[in-house]
Amino acid sequence: MLSRRLLLYIACGATTLTPIFSRANPVEATHFPPSLLEEIIVTSTREARSRNELPESVGVLGREAMENIMPSHPAEALNRLAGVHVNNVGGEGHMTAIRQPLTTGGVYLFLEDGIPTRPTGFFNHNGLYEIDMTQAGQVEVTRGPGSALYGSDAIGGLINSLTRAPGQEREIGLTLETSEDDRYRGLFSISGPINAQGRAGVQINLTDNGGFRDEGDYSRASVTARWDQDWSETFSSKTVFAWSAIDQSGVSGLNEHDYKHNRSKNLYHGDVAFREVRSLRLSTELSWQPDDERLWTLTAFARDNRMDLMPFWMLSYDPNEYTTEFSTLGLMAKHRRTFSDVNIDWISGVDVDYTPSSYKERRIIAFKQGDIFVDYQRSGRVNYDYDADQLTVSPYTQVEWQPIERLRLSAGVRYDHFSIDYDDNLAASVPEVGIFAPTAFPSRHYRPDDQRVTFDQWSPKLGLVLDINEHHNAYITYRHAFRAPTAGQLFRGGSVADTTDLRPVTAISREIGLRGQISHWLDYDLAIYDMTIEDDIVSVITDDTRKTLNSGETRHRGVEVTLMAQWSQGWSSTIAFSHSQQEYKDFSYICGNATCNFAGNDIPRAPETMGNATLAYSAADDIWRAELEWEYLGRYYTDETNTREYGGHSLLNLRGKYQLSDTLELYGRLQNLTDRRYSSYTSNQVGVPDLEYRPGQPRTATVGIRLVF
Repeated sequence: MLSRRLLLYIACGATTLTPIFSRANPVEATHFPPSLLEEIIVTSTREARSRNELPESVGVLGREAMENIMPSHPAEALNRLAGVHVNNVGGEGHMTAIRQPLTTGGVYLFLEDGIPTRPTGFFNHNGLYEIDMTQAGQVEVTRGPGSALYGSDAIGGLINSLTRAPGQEREIGLTLETSEDDRYRGLFSISGPINAQGRAGVQINLTDNGGFRDEGDYSRASVTARWDQDWSETFSSKTVFAWSAIDQSGVSGLNEHDYKHNRSKNLYHGDVAFREVRSLRLSTELSWQPDDERLWTLTAFARDNRMDLMPFWMLSYDPNEYTTEFSTLGLMAKHRRTFSDVNIDWISGVDVDYTPSSYKERRIIAFKQGDIFVDYQRSGRVNYDYDADQLTVSPYTQVEWQPIERLRLSAGVRYDHFSIDYDDNLAASVPEVGIFAPTAFPSRHYRPDDQRVTFDQWSPKLGLVLDINEHHNAYITYRHAFRAPTAGQLFRGGSVADTTDLRPVTAISREIGLRGQISHWLDYDLAIYDMTIEDDIVSVITDDTRKTLNSGETRHRGVEVTLMAQWSQGWSSTIAFSHSQQEYKDFSYICGNATCNFAGNDIPRAPETMGNATLAYSAADDIWRAELEWEYLGRYYTDETNTREYGGHSLLNLRGKYQLSDTLELYGRLQNLTDRRYSSYTSNQVGVPDLEYRPGQPRTATVGIRLVF
């Protein structure tokens, strides 16, 4: 049962509005946009479906919305969606909170055109910076577990960035923008027909950002290319190439004094705490639709990724730098069959992913001047050097049945089989325990023996969608989801002697929703969910021995309200609102030389309330547009004991654009309009009362020009 306070928020939610649903054309005074029930969503079934057919909560940002926002960071777009919060921890670095706390854990699935950007076991909480989201054709966020077509990590939600489809007419775009703190960005795009049945497009993103923190610079270069070809009336292909290079300097948290009086201070100078990422993806999707009742889809894809990282959180007790690399060959095969006589859609398929990977970690010696890290050197010791080759085979099936006109039932199941061949490349003579420079206390780097690790997971899904009438739609869904242990959890044991027997973390999600349109001017979407996560991975001390095992349990409940109002031809407003209760049911945690259990406590860094509101005006001829945005993040506890908390914050942002000519547009934005001091992430270690703050961006002005012809 939801608490009385939560029910009160639901009642109050009737007065609120949320995310921007992109409209293709300006709204005439006597014509209102279609209901959100008619909105087309791709993620759930990997093909275009109307929202009213789907038993799930999905937020959508279309191309027009993304161009109005022109986000310099994924948070600026995604935080407009109810129940979604992405923070900014420097450059385009981030952590995500969707029905989960702000976390670095692998409880989200990041996709581009429905293909996971990383294989299972290699989750990166900063992974969205490997996607050029600013120039996406559409961004879809599924809140909660995905359908049977998706496997590991899709617990909190899925974020799917859809590349722009090249148009039938040639279009060239150039965007140049600059802002404070030596930030510059150039976007270039070209698309159009290449033959009678083919279209292609290329997008380039070059960004350089000095950052408002000392020596907190960031740069990215990315190229996305897409080729669509209609080989016949029934056979088509789509090929996508995506490459990104990201260089991020280390950006530290601050103590309370520096946070209040010197928020530009950064404890990492030079190359200390660096992050360098090189990411390449290539995919080709072949689609054959011999008739209206059959569709065959075969997608072959490849990934190649390298990340060099110095983990800042380990500088004080286990300083190191590491390199992780993987290359993937994968295949996604899907068949959809429609039985019109009995109103049944049957989707079945299999995903295969083969990913050889390597991990090498070197111990370093870091040098400080006062409290600032200024340089480092390698000590000569290698802590870890291993290969892990992973094969995943995942068949699935999903049936949708419409027994009567207004009722749609769905049932699906997915089976995931994982097999990982692990090989330790270090000689047995390399010590696992010892005193190594620069620390004067023992360090432990336990390494498992060469072996094969396997595990299997079934994931059933059930759903019901009811059309109440032409304008209102309700759904109920039950979904089982999981996340597999990461390669690091399995094979980089650290101070734990053996972690290779970890099992997948499982989740059971129950959700009901109501959505529709009122009086042709107000769209609404309401979702209420209850999720339990079991077999979470915890660390305990037993008989003076540190162990990592599956025994944690948490519960996540909440409500998300989404509405959008079109008041007149020019005026529109949106508000996104969510309230959640996230608590430990049974969760162990090492505190000092003992084990504590925080059952009954709230999960730290899980905001109770999140909100976003916009008020926008567009001129009748669409020659100019202005928008005021309000962002709100509620309070949260900063550690497992619930003794310290961050009080939350609210921010104002202003955006506008002006059409100088048919081909030239001037735009600008002013973020954090009131220059409020706030923290994008606040935490402390159990037993340490001092809080650490990640200062948020101060007031920042950006101007840009966009040329399209």
